[in-house]
Amino acid sequence: MIDARIAQHIRLVVLDVDGVLTDGGIYLGAVDERRLEFKRYDIQDGLGIHLMQQAGIRVGIITGRVSDSVSLRAIELNIEDVAQDAHAQKRPALLAMMARHGLDASQVAFVGDDFPDMAVLRIVGLPVAVANAVPEVKAVCATHLTRSGGAGAVREFAEALLTARGEWAAVTDRYVAERSAPRVESPQ
Repeated sequence: MIDARIAQHIRLVVLDVDGVLTDGGIYLGAVDERRLEFKRYDIQDGLGIHLMQQAGIRVGIITGRVSDSVSLRAIELNIEDVAQDAHAQKRPALLAMMARHGLDASQVAFVGDDFPDMAVLRIVGLPVAVANAVPEVKAVCATHLTRSGGAGAVREFAEALLTARGEWAAVTDRYVAERSAPRVESPQ
């Protein structure tokens, strides 16, 4: 699915939010005249992100909406590189992330689904489309996932990338081992 030579060079994986980390649905409401926006995230995607981070891959988020939900999810997942731009200017955000970490485009993967992602997908070393991506996005992507955004697509990508790098078994074995050891409670 992913060329091992390309996978070995990836140092940064950047994710779109609506339609990639979520199913694209947005729940809007208001409480005490305060606008609230909710999104549903897939828990397996979160673990996939954690496993990529454990393999030494940075993970970032670039989205064309501004939402407290995205900020909260990024904090939960220890994602420091987050760009939320209401005008969906994703390319400048990506270039800033790359500069901050001294990376070139060949070292970056981007997972997208729709037209706002096109400018980024055209320059990264590993452009990836989720199953629900529009045909134009799929046409510019080297990798096509079988799962849709918000339904495990990011987890599918994480497994494919880490498998291509030969790291999936080691990372998952380490994760399970860390959670299998008996916990030592400190005396109170």
